[in-house]
Amino acid sequence: MDTIFQSSDLAGGRRVEFLKAARTGGARLRDKDGTSLVMLPESHLDWLETMAQWSTAHLRLEELLRRGVMPTVTDLGDLAWLRVFDLDDLREFTDELHEVLVTAHADRSADSLKDCVAAWRITARQLEDPLRRKVLLGTHDPESFEAVERPVADLKANDDQVDSGDLDDGRDN
Repeated sequence: MDTIFQSSDLAGGRRVEFLKAARTGGARLRDKDGTSLVMLPESHLDWLETMAQWSTAHLRLEELLRRGVMPTVTDLGDLAWLRVFDLDDLREFTDELHEVLVTAHADRSADSLKDCVAAWRITARQLEDPLRRKVLLGTHDPESFEAVERPVADLKANDDQVDSGDLDDGRDN
């Protein structure tokens, strides 16, 4: 954005040059009152806004976690969906958020950042359900399970059905 265009350039022959500069990263336009305006691809603006939003959230989370106590819903604010996680999980989220912010900045793409947050949100929704929470976070006692072999007769019957094409796929035809 070395070249500064004038508003009169938009009506003249430099309009094409201005649009080309805007498409390739950004074009600066000096308005009649001296205001500097920048035109850039919308995808770049989206990336900048996403980076700003999650960088701010990351800093806020780091500050909350420095206290060493579970943040309240009010403390979390628009990140209240994180309330289902314990302190260790919040630290893990904050560390992962830091990594994807660095990656998103290096790649100039918010895709990895959006994927990370989406995955954590899905996990948070699953943990809100008490039964799912118990299954996901409960202890696994190997003594509660025993090995079971599949009955041979069932295997033979299924093989015969597959061979003859008679296997019911569960759909109503």
